[in-house]
Amino acid sequence: MQEKKKKEEKKLAVFDIDGTIFRKNLHFELLDELVYMKIFDKSVRNELVRLYGNWLNHEGTYEAYRDKLVQLYEKHLKGCYQKDIEKASKKVADFNAKRVYVYTRDLIEKYREEFCMIVISGSPEEIVKCYAEIFNFNAHFGSVYEVDENGIYTGRTLFEPTKDKGGIVEDYVERKGISLDNSTGVGDTESDAKFLELMDHPIAFNPNRQLKQIAEKSGWKVVVEKKDVIYEI
Repeated sequence: MQEKKKKEEKKLAVFDIDGTIFRKNLHFELLDELVYMKIFDKSVRNELVRLYGNWLNHEGTYEAYRDKLVQLYEKHLKGCYQKDIEKASKKVADFNAKRVYVYTRDLIEKYREEFCMIVISGSPEEIVKCYAEIFNFNAHFGSVYEVDENGIYTGRTLFEPTKDKGGIVEDYVERKGISLDNSTGVGDTESDAKFLELMDHPIAFNPNRQLKQIAEKSGWKVVVEKKDVIYEI
């Protein structure tokens, strides 16, 4: 977790990454790259393909799919060098920098000057950091895994943003003295609902069924981007 100070912080904008800014899943792409670099065993690739196929076949929710990705990553991360994960993360983030949704890309550009922008993701901190730097976010929060004095992962998880994204936002605004007046949040799954409900202008973007139901009940804006068409429901 790292932050970049800004001379004047006004309104707050909070974004999820996977499925909200990035059109795919950073964690999946990182795992794939780690197999290609021979840091993770090639068997991981087969498991990735199986998990992705199950999700495409509607055999479980996106959150269940994401949880299995996390479990797969944690299983193979222990004993790896952090420098290797950082190298792979930089490659993946740079390669996928332009593979974003038009709607959220334009929001980021629109908000860049007058908003304090933060991004919260369940993907590993190493790749969230690289991705956040590309878009010049003021702060970023990703999953943190313990590293020993030799720069090797111990297998212990220290921080998981998806468990309480709302709590992360509340802590951040309290520490920074930022008001939530006229704040905006954008997310796509139910794990984002806890921070969206804090925002004055919550946006459920390409929401899954669970978030769509929450958004409709709460009266939030729902935006869908499909191919080259963007529309509100």
